[in-house]
Amino acid sequence: MPEELPTVVIVGRPNVGKSTLFNRITGERRSIVGDEPGITRDRIHGIAEHDGRRFEVIDTGGIVVNDEEYIPSQILKQARVALDHASHIIFLVDGRTEIAAPDRDLAQMLLRLGRPVTLAVNKSDTIKQDALMHEFYRLGIRSMYPVSAEHGIGVDEMLDHVTQGFPESAAPEHLPQIKVAIIGRPNVGKSTLLNALTGIDRSIVSPIAGTTRDAVDETVVQNGIEYVFVDTAGIRRKGKTTLMAEKLSVVMARRHIRMAHIVLVVLDATEGVLSLDATIAGYAHEGGRGVILVVNKWDLIGEGMKRKFEADLRDELKFLEYAPVTFVSAKSGDGVKGLFRMIRKVNDAASLRVTTGELNRFLQALEFEERKILYITQAGVRPPTFVLFTDKNTPLHFSHERYIANQIRKRFGFAGTPIVVKTRARNAAKRARTRKNAR
Repeated sequence: MPEELPTVVIVGRPNVGKSTLFNRITGERRSIVGDEPGITRDRIHGIAEHDGRRFEVIDTGGIVVNDEEYIPSQILKQARVALDHASHIIFLVDGRTEIAAPDRDLAQMLLRLGRPVTLAVNKSDTIKQDALMHEFYRLGIRSMYPVSAEHGIGVDEMLDHVTQGFPESAAPEHLPQIKVAIIGRPNVGKSTLLNALTGIDRSIVSPIAGTTRDAVDETVVQNGIEYVFVDTAGIRRKGKTTLMAEKLSVVMARRHIRMAHIVLVVLDATEGVLSLDATIAGYAHEGGRGVILVVNKWDLIGEGMKRKFEADLRDELKFLEYAPVTFVSAKSGDGVKGLFRMIRKVNDAASLRVTTGELNRFLQALEFEERKILYITQAGVRPPTFVLFTDKNTPLHFSHERYIANQIRKRFGFAGTPIVVKTRARNAAKRARTRKNAR
């Protein structure tokens, strides 16, 4: 994180309500919540404030201490990274079930860390469950609070204790921020790319497709700019998403595309350009996001294949002719540093505003005979949006809109971002001029 904040880590067995509590504390739906065990796998970060004290909250995957299978062991590895730097640990258990051996194993592991631990007994929203509270003292943790993460009962009282001793927060420093979503098919190397960009093992990486389910984010500050990278779950074809967690992952991934400034569309150089790649890239284009096409694993196909691959890519993704293409090896790190410069360039283009005077001087030099264009103005950014006032009360043909957008791009730049062209009739132009003169 760019500023040093106290860190509160939420741990517990699978499906005890950690993600619900995380969302309750941070006040946003950041973690995926569902009844299927094991939905959260990576550690999810958020910022919260309680009684004037700001702190970082980390939601970890469900921990089973002695499970040697690959995914559970990687979840424990990710959780240990967070626990080793925790200011306070919230150990969440299910108040409706009896204490099990995994609860005792996890409690002993946490107590050995020597860090402050609070036991939160979740789903304690009935008198019957309150009566069972004393059973949980057998875990050996003195500080215990009954809570209902779903309904918010007891959470404030618990946070009073957890944040006791945290410093009162000054107003946070605000750096220029670029939000970057990393999207693509499962197993194209998105998580490896996030780890390469941040310089840490931030996401679980495995050859098992679909390992990432939540959107995992990390912040990097470089040259006075705060980059927030979000590694989204691999997007599958409809009909291929049978598990509830995977369906939710697709919904959350598309939500993070809408929230991003720039989208990195990751493709696998060893598999070529597939129709699903075009579908996924279309999500970013339709959302008006700046787009960079990142071809990963290029070291496995050889330097001489780059030109042919890019030609095939341009042929398959004609609607993304404006998007720059870069070749990287996320595993070795080759080409990754150059992404920061490319992201800044595309972000600047997506935010660029051109004055009405410049646009109308450009209009005078524009050879366009389909109809008379009275004047042109820029109405917005992200994506750059231009309004043409014409002498006819009908929209321009798609090909003419595309021609004007291409001419605007050629004259003013706008690399890496879609351009929207809208038309208005002459009477709308007159009304606009009348309002301007009235002011």
